[in-house]
Amino acid sequence: MTKALSKNISQIVLAPFVLTLAQLAAPATQAADYDVGSIHIAQPWARATPKGATSGAAYMTITNKGSASDRVNCVSSDASGQCQIHSMTMEGGVMKMRPVEGGLEIKPGETVTLQPSGFHVMLVALKHPLEKGQTVKATLEFDHAGTVDVEYPVAAIGAPAPGAAAGGGMKMQGPGGGMMQMDKH
Repeated sequence: MTKALSKNISQIVLAPFVLTLAQLAAPATQAADYDVGSIHIAQPWARATPKGATSGAAYMTITNKGSASDRVNCVSSDASGQCQIHSMTMEGGVMKMRPVEGGLEIKPGETVTLQPSGFHVMLVALKHPLEKGQTVKATLEFDHAGTVDVEYPVAAIGAPAPGAAAGGGMKMQGPGGGMMQMDKH
Protein backbone atom coordinates (compact mmCIF):
# COMPACT_ATOMS: atom_id res chain seq x y z
CA MET A 1 0.00 0.00 0.00
CA THR A 2 1.34 3.43 -0.89
CA LYS A 3 1.95 6.08 1.69
CA ALA A 4 -0.66 8.43 0.09
CA LEU A 5 -3.32 5.68 0.04
CA SER A 6 -2.61 4.83 3.68
CA LYS A 7 -2.99 8.52 4.64
CA ASN A 8 -6.34 8.78 2.78
CA ILE A 9 -7.69 5.65 4.49
CA SER A 10 -6.66 7.05 7.90
CA GLN A 11 -8.48 10.31 7.17
CA ILE A 12 -11.64 8.46 6.08
CA VAL A 13 -11.61 6.27 9.20
CA LEU A 14 -10.90 9.15 11.61
CA ALA A 15 -13.33 11.69 10.08
CA PRO A 16 -16.48 10.36 11.82
CA PHE A 17 -14.70 10.37 15.20
CA VAL A 18 -13.44 13.92 14.75
CA LEU A 19 -16.93 15.07 13.70
CA THR A 20 -18.51 13.40 16.73
CA LEU A 21 -15.99 15.02 19.09
CA ALA A 22 -16.59 18.44 17.52
CA GLN A 23 -20.35 18.07 17.96
CA LEU A 24 -19.93 17.10 21.62
CA ALA A 25 -17.65 20.08 22.28
CA ALA A 26 -19.91 22.61 20.54
CA PRO A 27 -22.38 24.43 22.80
CA ALA A 28 -26.06 23.69 22.25
CA THR A 29 -27.46 26.61 20.26
CA GLN A 30 -30.82 25.17 19.29
CA ALA A 31 -33.44 25.25 22.02
CA ALA A 32 -36.47 22.98 22.01
CA ASP A 33 -39.87 24.27 20.90
CA TYR A 34 -42.98 23.68 23.03
CA ASP A 35 -46.67 23.31 22.26
CA VAL A 36 -49.53 23.60 24.75
CA GLY A 37 -53.07 23.80 23.41
CA SER A 38 -53.08 26.28 20.53
CA ILE A 39 -49.88 27.97 21.76
CA HIS A 40 -46.45 27.41 20.19
CA ILE A 41 -43.30 28.54 22.03
CA ALA A 42 -40.06 28.84 20.02
CA GLN A 43 -36.45 29.84 20.73
CA PRO A 44 -36.50 30.07 24.52
CA TRP A 45 -33.24 31.44 25.93
CA ALA A 46 -31.88 33.38 28.90
CA ARG A 47 -28.83 35.49 29.57
CA ALA A 48 -26.13 34.68 32.09
CA THR A 49 -25.97 36.96 35.11
CA PRO A 50 -22.97 38.32 36.99
CA LYS A 51 -22.17 36.87 40.40
CA GLY A 52 -24.33 38.56 43.05
CA ALA A 53 -27.14 39.53 40.66
CA THR A 54 -30.58 39.29 42.23
CA SER A 55 -32.57 39.07 39.00
CA GLY A 56 -32.25 37.72 35.49
CA ALA A 57 -34.29 37.52 32.30
CA ALA A 58 -35.52 34.89 29.86
CA TYR A 59 -36.91 35.30 26.37
CA MET A 60 -38.88 33.41 23.71
CA THR A 61 -41.34 33.73 20.85
CA ILE A 62 -44.99 32.81 21.52
CA THR A 63 -47.49 32.16 18.71
CA ASN A 64 -51.24 31.73 19.25
CA LYS A 65 -52.48 29.36 16.54
CA GLY A 66 -56.00 29.34 17.98
CA SER A 67 -59.12 31.40 17.33
CA ALA A 68 -59.31 33.06 20.78
CA SER A 69 -56.98 35.32 22.74
CA ASP A 70 -54.96 33.79 25.55
CA ARG A 71 -52.86 35.28 28.37
CA VAL A 72 -49.58 33.99 29.72
CA ASN A 73 -48.06 34.33 33.19
CA CYS A 74 -44.88 32.86 34.64
CA VAL A 75 -45.80 30.96 37.79
CA SER A 76 -42.49 29.45 38.95
CA SER A 77 -38.83 28.94 38.10
CA ASP A 78 -36.18 26.58 39.42
CA ALA A 79 -33.64 29.44 39.47
CA SER A 80 -35.62 32.17 41.26
CA GLY A 81 -38.01 32.81 44.11
CA GLN A 82 -40.48 34.45 41.75
CA CYS A 83 -40.97 34.94 38.03
CA GLN A 84 -43.14 37.43 36.18
CA ILE A 85 -43.81 38.66 32.67
CA HIS A 86 -42.43 42.22 32.46
CA SER A 87 -42.59 45.04 29.94
CA MET A 88 -39.86 47.57 29.34
CA THR A 89 -40.76 50.99 27.96
CA MET A 90 -39.22 54.44 27.54
CA GLU A 91 -41.11 57.28 29.24
CA GLY A 92 -39.66 60.80 29.17
CA GLY A 93 -36.15 59.49 28.56
CA VAL A 94 -36.40 56.98 31.43
CA MET A 95 -36.52 53.24 30.78
CA LYS A 96 -39.17 51.64 33.00
CA MET A 97 -39.69 47.98 33.73
CA ARG A 98 -43.02 46.78 35.13
CA PRO A 99 -44.86 43.49 35.64
CA VAL A 100 -47.61 42.90 33.07
CA GLU A 101 -50.71 42.79 35.28
CA GLY A 102 -53.13 39.99 34.43
CA GLY A 103 -50.68 38.33 32.03
CA LEU A 104 -49.43 39.09 28.54
CA GLU A 105 -52.17 38.80 25.94
CA ILE A 106 -51.46 36.79 22.80
CA LYS A 107 -54.24 37.45 20.26
CA PRO A 108 -55.38 34.78 17.77
CA GLY A 109 -52.91 34.38 14.92
CA GLU A 110 -50.45 36.71 16.68
CA THR A 111 -46.78 36.09 17.42
CA VAL A 112 -45.22 37.96 20.34
CA THR A 113 -41.45 37.99 20.79
CA LEU A 114 -40.14 38.38 24.31
CA GLN A 115 -36.71 39.97 23.86
CA PRO A 116 -34.21 42.32 25.51
CA SER A 117 -35.59 45.87 25.85
CA GLY A 118 -39.17 44.63 25.47
CA PHE A 119 -41.42 42.00 27.03
CA HIS A 120 -39.47 39.34 28.96
CA VAL A 121 -39.70 36.79 31.75
CA MET A 122 -38.22 38.43 34.85
CA LEU A 123 -36.58 36.01 37.26
CA VAL A 124 -36.75 37.75 40.66
CA ALA A 125 -34.76 36.74 43.76
CA LEU A 126 -32.28 34.48 41.96
CA LYS A 127 -31.23 31.44 43.97
CA HIS A 128 -27.90 31.30 42.08
CA PRO A 129 -26.28 33.06 39.12
CA LEU A 130 -27.45 32.04 35.66
CA GLU A 131 -24.39 30.47 34.01
CA LYS A 132 -23.64 30.20 30.30
CA GLY A 133 -24.17 26.66 29.03
CA GLN A 134 -26.70 25.70 31.70
CA THR A 135 -30.51 25.83 31.50
CA VAL A 136 -33.21 27.51 33.55
CA LYS A 137 -36.66 25.99 33.86
CA ALA A 138 -39.80 28.09 34.24
CA THR A 139 -43.45 27.11 34.36
CA LEU A 140 -45.70 29.21 32.15
CA GLU A 141 -49.46 29.25 32.63
CA PHE A 142 -51.87 30.22 29.87
CA ASP A 143 -55.47 31.09 30.78
CA HIS A 144 -56.88 28.73 28.14
CA ALA A 145 -54.08 26.57 26.72
CA GLY A 146 -52.82 25.27 30.08
CA THR A 147 -49.45 24.98 31.78
CA VAL A 148 -46.06 24.13 30.27
CA ASP A 149 -42.53 23.78 31.67
CA VAL A 150 -40.02 25.53 29.41
CA GLU A 151 -36.24 25.10 29.54
CA TYR A 152 -34.23 28.20 28.62
CA PRO A 153 -30.63 27.58 27.53
CA VAL A 154 -28.41 30.24 29.12
CA ALA A 155 -26.30 32.34 26.73
CA ALA A 156 -23.41 34.64 27.70
CA ILE A 157 -23.90 37.92 29.56
CA GLY A 158 -25.04 40.51 27.01
CA ALA A 159 -25.61 37.90 24.29
CA PRO A 160 -27.98 38.87 21.46
CA ALA A 161 -31.10 36.83 20.73
CA PRO A 162 -30.45 33.62 18.80
CA GLY A 163 -30.05 34.59 15.14
CA ALA A 164 -29.71 38.32 15.94
CA ALA A 165 -26.69 40.42 15.10
CA ALA A 166 -24.21 41.01 17.89
CA GLY A 167 -24.75 44.19 19.87
CA GLY A 168 -28.53 43.70 20.02
CA GLY A 169 -28.50 43.67 23.79
CA MET A 170 -30.36 45.78 26.28
CA LYS A 171 -29.16 49.37 26.50
CA MET A 172 -29.06 50.82 29.97
CA GLN A 173 -29.40 54.40 28.72
CA GLY A 174 -32.15 55.71 26.50
CA PRO A 175 -32.08 58.52 23.95
CA GLY A 176 -30.75 61.68 25.53
CA GLY A 177 -28.89 59.76 28.24
CA GLY A 178 -32.01 58.68 30.18
CA MET A 179 -31.59 56.21 33.01
CA MET A 180 -33.27 52.82 33.51
CA GLN A 181 -35.82 52.57 36.31
CA MET A 182 -37.41 49.42 37.68
CA ASP A 183 -40.72 50.04 39.39
CA LYS A 184 -41.18 48.26 42.72
CA HIS A 185 -43.86 45.60 42.81
